[in-house]
Amino acid sequence: MGRLFVLTVGVAVGVAVGLVVLTPVNGGSAGENKDRRIQLLGFGWKDCGQPGDPAVLGALTVSPDPIRIPGSLTASASGATAVDLSAPLSLNVTLEKEVLGFWVTVPCLDQLGSCHYQDACDVLNQLIPAGQDCPEPLHTYGLPCHCPFKTGSYFLPRADFYVPHIDLPHWLTNGDYRAQGVLGARGRELGCVSVSLSVHAD
Repeated sequence: MGRLFVLTVGVAVGVAVGLVVLTPVNGGSAGENKDRRIQLLGFGWKDCGQPGDPAVLGALTVSPDPIRIPGSLTASASGATAVDLSAPLSLNVTLEKEVLGFWVTVPCLDQLGSCHYQDACDVLNQLIPAGQDCPEPLHTYGLPCHCPFKTGSYFLPRADFYVPHIDLPHWLTNGDYRAQGVLGARGRELGCVSVSLSVHAD
């Protein structure tokens, strides 16, 4: 559900913020402690797109700080796309962790980390099967959660979400992270979003 929330909000505003895929949707690596509580601290973001990129994230707010998982959070977002976003939409995610003052790239392991996704639309279809209503509050506000995303502006007003327990692999806890997701199609960059935060697991 954590990745579902980020993906649906991100793609709904025309830039796959979900590409900040920090957590797997189902399960994870063996040997995880399923009783741990997770805190996300110091969440920050920026639109890292190039001038002329058609998909732009204009605003994103997430509170409280820290975000506790499982727990509730409040979010709002706005953005726009100057072109239809339709399959296939490539997604390149770069995830880095700070180690002894240096940023180290986290490799792609089990589709988690610095990964290339050939089609973000397929990822969304796996999370929300075709024909199924978009989760709340996207459904209430008429925001799409499947490709294509039509040209235009998107706005998610301040809304509450509940994020249930998420199993983090042991190597993805307790540290400072930054991630960048670049959305593209047919060799063209469409948009870019970067996120920074700290992860702490009890």
